[in-house]
Amino acid sequence: MPTTHIRNLTDVDDKTIRDSQKAGVSLAEFTAGWADLFHRDCAALNCLPPHAEPSAVGHIPEQIRMVQTLVEKGHAYVSEDGSVYFRISSFPEYGRLSHLDERELDLGKTANTRSNADEYEKDSVADFVLWKSRRPEDGDNFWPSPWGEGRPGWHLECSAMIHKYFGNDFDLHSGGVDLVFPHHENEVAQSRCACGGGFARLWFHITHLLVDGGKMSKSLGNMYTLADLDKLGHKPSAVRYVLAGVITAVR
Repeated sequence: MPTTHIRNLTDVDDKTIRDSQKAGVSLAEFTAGWADLFHRDCAALNCLPPHAEPSAVGHIPEQIRMVQTLVEKGHAYVSEDGSVYFRISSFPEYGRLSHLDERELDLGKTANTRSNADEYEKDSVADFVLWKSRRPEDGDNFWPSPWGEGRPGWHLECSAMIHKYFGNDFDLHSGGVDLVFPHHENEVAQSRCACGGGFARLWFHITHLLVDGGKMSKSLGNMYTLADLDKLGHKPSAVRYVLAGVITAVR
């Protein structure tokens, strides 16, 4: 059966803005460099290219429209500074994907708790930001919106692009297992509240790579790129073979 594969690129969030400014280059130049490296690695691993590869910056209007819909339906609210937050208490099924139980998901205790950052603690159950008002640390990375100048939150981009390319229902959503909560949980909530439908029928979560007895991580200093492995004498075809044999979790 023919399939359609969409792979999105995150080219605006807290991390890319911060790192591009640290490197002294524009956000577009910074993210383009990483995208080029990613594409070269995919080619070396003989991965089929997706049918489309939309980017967050290329879909700002779609993201703004989704936020407007959520506000109009009462699932989101505008804060004092012009940021817009999703009200998780408005979606009774929040937590189902990540299997949070009632004790973990006590919305009564977190009703007035907000998370403005794209990167925050994985166990933080809080209203999450959809649109972030312009701040000095954002530099030139902002866009006009009905709530003032700002930029989309990280969780929003996937939902907006999925709706554009797949509609309200599609078969398979993939990503790392560390994204189950809160990223994918938030995607489900905002997508179903804005557009209806069932969103993803299946979830394909890739588990962490283990290196030297622990999880591969930049912070642990045990991260190897494809170029690093090539220097150690491991061909891309061998790396592909090993990666294809790992165990994944399907929900």
